[in-house]
Amino acid sequence: MYRQPTPNNPDPMGFRGVPTTDPGPEHEKRSLLHPFGKTESPEVGIAPTKDESLGRRTRNITGGSTSSGDSPTESHALAAADHGVKGAAQQDHGAAEVKDLGWQEHVSKVPTPLVGGLPNEELWVLVRRFNKQMYHVKATTDYLPGGLDLNIADEEEFSPDKLRANIERLYMTVIIGLMGFGKHIARLRSWREPRRTAIFCTTYFTAWFFNLTIPLYLVTMIILIAYPPARAILFPPAPLALVDSNTGGVKTPSAGMLGSHDSATGAAEKHKGEAVEQEAHNFVSSFGAIALSSAAGKNPHTEAEEDESVDKSLPDPTNVALHASNARVSTKGGSSTTKHDKTKQPMEAAMWIKARPVMHVIADIADGWERFANALSPTKPFPQDEPRLKLAAILVPGVAVSLLTSPAAFVKLSHFFVGFGFFADPVIWRAAHWLNQEFPNWQKLLEIRNTLLKGVPTNAQLTITLLRIGEANKAPLPPPPQSSEPPPTHPPALSAEDVGPLDASHEEVQDAIHKDPAQAREEHLQEQEQAKKPKHGSKIIGFFKGTTKTGVETKLGVDHVRAKIGSEHAKNRLGVLPDPKEQVLNGPVEFKGRYKGKKGDIFISTASTIPYVAFTRDTSLDKDDADEAFHIPIADITELVKKGGLGWKAKIVVGWATDRNINDALEIVDKSGNMTRLTAIPLREELFNRLVAMGPQKWEAW
Repeated sequence: MYRQPTPNNPDPMGFRGVPTTDPGPEHEKRSLLHPFGKTESPEVGIAPTKDESLGRRTRNITGGSTSSGDSPTESHALAAADHGVKGAAQQDHGAAEVKDLGWQEHVSKVPTPLVGGLPNEELWVLVRRFNKQMYHVKATTDYLPGGLDLNIADEEEFSPDKLRANIERLYMTVIIGLMGFGKHIARLRSWREPRRTAIFCTTYFTAWFFNLTIPLYLVTMIILIAYPPARAILFPPAPLALVDSNTGGVKTPSAGMLGSHDSATGAAEKHKGEAVEQEAHNFVSSFGAIALSSAAGKNPHTEAEEDESVDKSLPDPTNVALHASNARVSTKGGSSTTKHDKTKQPMEAAMWIKARPVMHVIADIADGWERFANALSPTKPFPQDEPRLKLAAILVPGVAVSLLTSPAAFVKLSHFFVGFGFFADPVIWRAAHWLNQEFPNWQKLLEIRNTLLKGVPTNAQLTITLLRIGEANKAPLPPPPQSSEPPPTHPPALSAEDVGPLDASHEEVQDAIHKDPAQAREEHLQEQEQAKKPKHGSKIIGFFKGTTKTGVETKLGVDHVRAKIGSEHAKNRLGVLPDPKEQVLNGPVEFKGRYKGKKGDIFISTASTIPYVAFTRDTSLDKDDADEAFHIPIADITELVKKGGLGWKAKIVVGWATDRNINDALEIVDKSGNMTRLTAIPLREELFNRLVAMGPQKWEAW
């Protein structure tokens, strides 16, 4: 196990066979202070800057720090600041090594709150979604939009898994938000809350009578932005799944009971946010199923009944849709051959080329939504008032203009801009060409994240700041809780504040949030009948599943032999399938894993002068291990890449056959370009989060 540092032995790694060579003059040149040191902010102003990422000449038109070169980002500065309201992770623990705040403890034993002003459940929601969003980060010294790092790179690599993650994020932010807005409109239009609807109606028609509808819209928006309590007064919240979008009244949630307040189905959840995350997963899966069925030409009204069967082969799932589409054409008398099809390759290439821009657009929409949400409802330690007041102030001139402009003039002016945009194309292009010549990448400087929402984070940028707070105080944030227990079968208690002013009696609400006893009995009987029915297809699937499981375990067993004779691929697969009897209890300092196929401990030390990540072999298994260990200073890390323990097709097969998790891998690249691959890490996400939050690096998401 990892040995704690002592005054006489600040580097206990020497006892474990890890090189303890002198870091050399290169490290002496670097600052030996903690990476979260405080620095003075540059003066605000408009000054020409030289930056390779922006071209030969740019101007810092947004004011403030551009976070270029070696200056810290606002995220690093906030992490090192002295916060007024402190949580357990912000206290001075006075220890050389890190403080364990309950990494392996039950939720009830974790200190509350970990970060001042933020409930632990909301913190874990952010971390859980951060884990799904981040795959690959690189250190950068380029200009940082908005003064915050962890922006998405323009050249971000495309992968179907990233596309799925971005669509899921779009669902959890934009789509759920629009659903809530639509149900608020339905509640107002239904007159089921007569007092509130009457006030809205009277105010609107009074403004209409005096030609003040546009000032009314703008003033209402200013009040909602600048004065947060007004939001609950004008639009009192209610559980999303409890409101009928057609009638505006109370309805039984789609899940049969109300187990969560922020999900569309109302499904039960063990921890906050899990229900909507599962909805997002099923949302994407359903689209995939529909697309696959469409390509295959599935039509239940024209298909003959068939016995259940199992395909013995395991084709590439990405080609199933194409082969199914060809087969559908063939069954209808057409030619299914692609030999003479000259459109197949160009169309496939075009779709894959356009997939990355589409993924970027989806990510940009989700980022924009998150920034506006974090500006309207900031999370500490970010500023609480400035972003809101800035948004409200931008609307004040609009109120003055609307009061001085007649509706006819407004309509006439809008028509002018429509005509100008349509017919003035030569003028617009000449102006754009001049701007490109004089101010390269001027579009980026005028992006909303560099102007109106400068310094306002996305959820990923907020999360890495919270992680950095823990690292700055040597108290890493515990990972989100996990358990194999099913979610509760009974809805949580619902207070009058949760229901809001919905026009429904207590009995109606209770009937809606609880599953109907008759329906529950019927579902139970159906499950029993299904269990009694002979399922020949299930038996066949079970047979193949058992056969596949045996084959997988045999294959992974052979890898031990192949690894000993030097196969790198076999070494990387060792330990990917964890032993279900083995309990992994490690972190925040020590993480189980493998290096070059050898089992050992990955640990992070902050007690030494230069924090580092290192690996030591399990000496109980092999004494000759000194040549396999490594030692990387945290400040030298330039790239972190999450890698799968197996190829994605193999992961699907192994996961289906064994019903076990797969231990994934992590690649670390240092300043010299050396790549270190760590495999079979049960807590890969937690290790990644510690490494990405510890150092002074400014990251870019790839």
